[in-house]
Parts: sequence; structure tokens; C-alpha cells
Amino acid sequence: MAQGSSGRPARGPTRILPAVTITYGSYLKVPELLSLQCPLSDGKEHDETLFIVIHQVYELWFKQQIHEANHLQRALEAGDDVTSVATLRRMLTILKTMVAQIDVLETMSPVSFLSFRSLLANASGFQSWQFRDFEFLLGNRNPKALERYPEASPERVALARRLETRTLWQSFLMRLERGGHAIPRELTQEVRTAPTAADETLQVTLLSIYKDHPSERSLCELLVDLDEGIQEWRYRHVKMVERTIGMRQGTGGSPGAQYLRATLFTALFPDLWAIRDRI
Repeated sequence: MAQGSSGRPARGPTRILPAVTITYGSYLKVPELLSLQCPLSDGKEHDETLFIVIHQVYELWFKQQIHEANHLQRALEAGDDVTSVATLRRMLTILKTMVAQIDVLETMSPVSFLSFRSLLANASGFQSWQFRDFEFLLGNRNPKALERYPEASPERVALARRLETRTLWQSFLMRLERGGHAIPRELTQEVRTAPTAADETLQVTLLSIYKDHPSERSLCELLVDLDEGIQEWRYRHVKMVERTIGMRQGTGGSPGAQYLRATLFTALFPDLWAIRDRI
């Protein structure tokens, strides 16, 4: 091996690596993103572009909410209250944005929507597997919802997998158990395939937390905020559908506003509401 004057091996010529240019557009895939709005009316119906953009943005927010909720579950189970609180606050802020987007959608008149509604054929918001995944994660579970997706499709497989995991509520109960509170074991260990049900034994523990454990009480109240925020989004969504298509059947044969009304005011975390008159 060749030696340099210092006795160390001589270095070969320095290889200059080509600079990687990252621009705003390439990082965010802006050209690809802007190519995804494809009105079926070929631009003849002005408001169809708005309709597409709003719903694509909702799907992005669903993706982010799922991302945050998964993060929240890990933090809760690890007893990391600082991360749990910060993540819950972010999710609540995103929810406010999701609700506010309905104001934009409501600038579209019923006449305008009906001018291109028939072009949607069988497409329906009921087919949003990400929103269903978010619901399953939060604890609002119904295995029959999988029937809306083709057998062995990626969407159905993902939702079936979610049904095998803990709900956000179960992760929260694990955090309480980690803090020394008495939590019925079946509430954290059993696989849940139905909506979270109220449990009177657990409510005794929650009452004690509200009276004597302020830091954990704050976590409880943030979960109530999340529950209330989801209910607010549902309510605004129902009223938007009613003012746009009335009580007509939804696109793709979905039951429309009539079904959406039935989902209103259903608590995700019923125990936190059940104790209100006993605190």
C-alpha cells in the first residue's frame, strides 16, 4: 500500500458526490398532487372541483388523525403523559379544522351539487375506509362495516386488522392501571369488536380520579373534548347533507341523512359522560 510523507496510507482522489436537489415541489410531490383532481364533468360544473378538493383534504386529515391516535396509544401505554397531552391537543386542533371545512363545502348550493351528483354513480362517503379505521381505533366498532369493502381488498384487510388491536380507550385504561388505579382486567385485555360500553365498576375508579388525581383528571377531560369534537363533526356533517340533498337517499344507495342522524350523540367514551351527575 502506498505511504504518504507522514507514514499514513496515501488517500486517493476525493470523489465528489452529485448534489441532491430537493425543492418544495419535489418534496411535497406537488405536480402529482395537483394531477389528482379529475372532475367527471370535464370542468363543465364549476363546483365539482371544490367537492373533490374538500374530500381529498378530508382523507389527508383522516390519515393524520390515525397517525396521531396511534402515537397517542403508544404514549398512554408507556405512561408518557407529556406526549399524551400534546398529542390530544393536536388532534383537537385538527378536529376544529375538519369542522371548519364544512363551512367551505356549504358555499356550494344544492342546485350546484345536483348538477354533477349523478356522475358519482356508486361512490359514497360511506366507503371511506380511513374514517372507518379512525372510528374503530377510537372504539366505535362494528364488524358488519367490513361488508362494504370487497373480500380480501386492502381496505377490508386493514379494517379487520384494526379490530384485532386495542382501542384508544383501552390504552387509556392501561395508563390508569399503570398509575395504580383498579381497572377490571377484561376491560384492557379482551379484544373489542363492539362499541365501548359503560362499566359501573370502572366509573367508581373514574370518580375517585376526578376528585383526588388532578393530572389524570386532565387527561380524562381531554378525552371528553375529543369525544365532543367528533360528535360536533358528525352534527355539522349531517346538517350539511340535509341542506344539500334533504332526506334523499345518499350516493351509492347509502341511506343519507337519515342514517347519519342515528349516529349523532353516541359517546365514544360513555363512562366519562355517565359520571357527570356524581362528580
